Amino acid sequence: MAFSRPPADLVDLIKRGQRFIIASHQRPDGDAIGSAMSMALALRAIGKSATVVTDAIPPVFLQPFPDVASMQITPEVTDAYDAALIMECSELSRTGVRGLDLSPVMNIDHHPGNQGYGTINWVDESAAACGEMAFTLIEAIGAPLTSAVATHIYLAVLTDTGSFHFSHLSPRTYEIAKRCVEAGADPRWIARTHYDSNSLARVRIFGAVMNGMVIVDGGRIALLSITRRTMEELQGTSDDLEGLINFPLTVKDIEAVAFFKETGDHDWRVSMRSKGNVDTGAIARAHGGGGHTNAAGCSARGALDDVYKQFGELLTQAIRNK
Repeated sequence: MAFSRPPADLVDLIKRGQRFIIASHQRPDGDAIGSAMSMALALRAIGKSATVVTDAIPPVFLQPFPDVASMQITPEVTDAYDAALIMECSELSRTGVRGLDLSPVMNIDHHPGNQGYGTINWVDESAAACGEMAFTLIEAIGAPLTSAVATHIYLAVLTDTGSFHFSHLSPRTYEIAKRCVEAGADPRWIARTHYDSNSLARVRIFGAVMNGMVIVDGGRIALLSITRRTMEELQGTSDDLEGLINFPLTVKDIEAVAFFKETGDHDWRVSMRSKGNVDTGAIARAHGGGGHTNAAGCSARGALDDVYKQFGELLTQAIRNK
């Protein structure tokens, strides 16, 4: 599937407008922060006002990136803007910020199953990251690719492709990365800042999670979990769980991983990762979540043994269907 250009009415609205508010999904990852901040910095570079809002403090490993400190932490927006740019968010409610619909909503996303909630909807499922779409839109409005903008776009692409591992990569992905490096993005600094900012609690959590790993389907699937009690005992935060799910995929024979984080009694947040054409996104969407072929998430309810059995069987079928 060829990548799409931004709709002309979206480009025109941004060129004509002056005041913008920008948001992405809760528990922001590198693509959420990178695509939102790159748009904000690009808009500011051409003399426009751009405010990025989020409902919680960004993860510690994303805080060193350019101008992240300027993000406003708020549960609600009460002013109207020329447009609200919602980046990488399949439903408006997933921003966790109320009042964004006081402004014309521009829905900019690459997730299958996007709800089409915007006044203008630009959904490009061929994009490897929403950062690719931000890059294309920034070009279309004539904003410069400054070093700070390039850093955020590279961050978005790096993280949402699993460090250039996932199947939805394209030649354009690498061309955008190349352009960002030429504009001043430092790949080594970006990777080390994002991936090598571990706390001691994270290292301990990593050991506890991996020690409890369960292997099923003849060694092709890994199941991981962490309880609220373990998180409390090890003094960990949600930030400390970032990226742990990817480690089992470094084992040659493992094709899919599910990670269960306890959020309440018998309530679990399920994250899934896979290799090749093993479609975790379809599983997540069938259970009220969303994502891509190789990275997706949803919720589940039940005893841990039961959800292990349920998702182990679902991933086994996904491997057979690939």
